[in-house]
Amino acid sequence: MVTRAELASGVERAFLDHGYQYLTMSALADAIDVTRRTVYNYFGSKEEAFRFLIEDANARAVAAGLAAGRACLDQGQDVVEIFATILDVRYGDNRRRLGKSPHAVEINDQAFRRCRDLMIASAIAFQAELAAFITELDVHRRLRLQPEVDADSLAQLLADGARGTNQSLPPADPETLKLRYRAMVGAILYGVAAQP
Repeated sequence: MVTRAELASGVERAFLDHGYQYLTMSALADAIDVTRRTVYNYFGSKEEAFRFLIEDANARAVAAGLAAGRACLDQGQDVVEIFATILDVRYGDNRRRLGKSPHAVEINDQAFRRCRDLMIASAIAFQAELAAFITELDVHRRLRLQPEVDADSLAQLLADGARGTNQSLPPADPETLKLRYRAMVGAILYGVAAQP
């Protein structure tokens, strides 16, 4: 029996190696290390396997990002570093793994075409968890929100900024994303210009 982690790893490897269009169920079975017949016990189609991958990868990234942020908090890091780390693990790790595939553009395109609903659900869940974390930071006086900004609004700004950083042109080297997230977080939290 294949564990969920092994299944997710094999499915990811298959799509990164073959892309969406050229991946066959036989290649998917090989990547998971099961027979072609057995792969149908897990997935009825390639699209079902792809949707599983997107949902699982996003859920793992959200949990890992928030755990990394909590570790930074426990280490006494400042809030810019805490948020940059959360965003780098939540978004940057996926970007770095995808960036190593020759099929990155196709996979990204297929994710938006076939899994938009899953991506929206993941964004909503992440932003809710990030808002709860922001509220916790505010309560413990690690961050003081301005009266006109609430935790939900700040979570939305940070997530929007991270997604924009990922899509920036010219493209950012995935290895430098954390520096870009840090600069973006600092600009959102503390501004970059004074009123004349």
